Amino acid sequence: MLSVSDAEAIILNLVQPLDHQRDTEVVDLLTADSRILAVPVTSPLDFPHWDNSAMDGYAVRYEDVQYSSSEKPAVLEIVENIPAGYQPKSTIQPGQAARIFTGAVIPAGADTVVMQEKTRREENRVFILAAPKPQEFIRHKASFYQAGTQLLPAGIKLNAPEIAVLAAAQCPQLSVYRRPRVAIFSTGDELMTVDQPLQPGQIVDSNQYALAALVRQSGAEPLILGIVKDDPVALEKVIAHAVAIADIVVSSGGVSVGDYDYVDKILESLEAKIHIRAVEMRPGKPLTVATFPSRDAINRVSTHSALYFGLPGNPASVLVTFWRFVLPAIKKLSGITEGWEAVFLKARSHDELRSDGKRETYLWGKLHLINGVYEFHKAGGSHSSGNLINLAQTNALAVLPVDKTLISPQQEVQVLKIDS
Repeated sequence: MLSVSDAEAIILNLVQPLDHQRDTEVVDLLTADSRILAVPVTSPLDFPHWDNSAMDGYAVRYEDVQYSSSEKPAVLEIVENIPAGYQPKSTIQPGQAARIFTGAVIPAGADTVVMQEKTRREENRVFILAAPKPQEFIRHKASFYQAGTQLLPAGIKLNAPEIAVLAAAQCPQLSVYRRPRVAIFSTGDELMTVDQPLQPGQIVDSNQYALAALVRQSGAEPLILGIVKDDPVALEKVIAHAVAIADIVVSSGGVSVGDYDYVDKILESLEAKIHIRAVEMRPGKPLTVATFPSRDAINRVSTHSALYFGLPGNPASVLVTFWRFVLPAIKKLSGITEGWEAVFLKARSHDELRSDGKRETYLWGKLHLINGVYEFHKAGGSHSSGNLINLAQTNALAVLPVDKTLISPQQEVQVLKIDS
């Protein structure tokens, strides 16, 4: 049985990111949010496009005002009014100034802006009441970005700041990686869909809905394949179809209670290589990870390896194993260049946390920031892998390592955030 860290290393080593030539598409900027940039972006524009003012005030020659004070102000003639979006007509001569507003173009001859709070105006004259610093409040052309250099690198997620930069750089369309395709199905004769009436012994397949939501939140595309009954022929058919259409396949539950060798035979009959059969964690011990060589339909050559996750059937186990293993795999596959791994932080435990110490144990709850310190509050009720109810409204998993049986209130605990 593998340790959690060893299992994570194996999984991330198996994942091959999408190809920057084959697995891309062009999208409009307005629909590019949360996508992964596939090609570096450059711009023909300098930022700022021209020398401009960072303040409302007066554009002046520094040598005219360097000795100004409230007792002996420099007095300058105002020769032009320059709002934003206006091209100055004048060249500032000795003894002259231009009224200027934030973002407006600096006129020729001027090299400094005096903020209006340090001036007094009388008709067409301005009194400079304090000496500015040389070139103060001037944003110089290309000081933020030089045209022709790399503006944004490939492999980053496009959030609001990046979208704003791309808009300012006049990039109406972008090359992004396609969304990873994740096939999802559940197994079990007892499973029903959410709209079917339940008979004794039957339960709703909540895993399929949870997994679909998690996949969408990760930026990938869920391919819902439904419920597969405990029938080896049906299961083999669905897995073969899933491997053909998806980059990652996620199933929950087994074809028969405890009969993992049976599942292994189906995987092996489809030429799968099984890399993980069990992980030293609670919940989530019976985790299967395998790869399938995908073949080109015409040339019958291997193009990429679909990654299969056989998750346990209990709902808490499904969520925990997804957050811990599947989500990092999707992130790496998506084309992001770094930051795929699960990220942990230190928190103070509000409650007593217990484990038998035999396996790495995950307990769910809420993470709060209190006086600058993260505090973990364990969810009430049972932390059984079959209890789905108290997982609602949680946003973190506290982790008790192997051989750690107790974390007392106010002690430090490692926590995995799961709300983003």
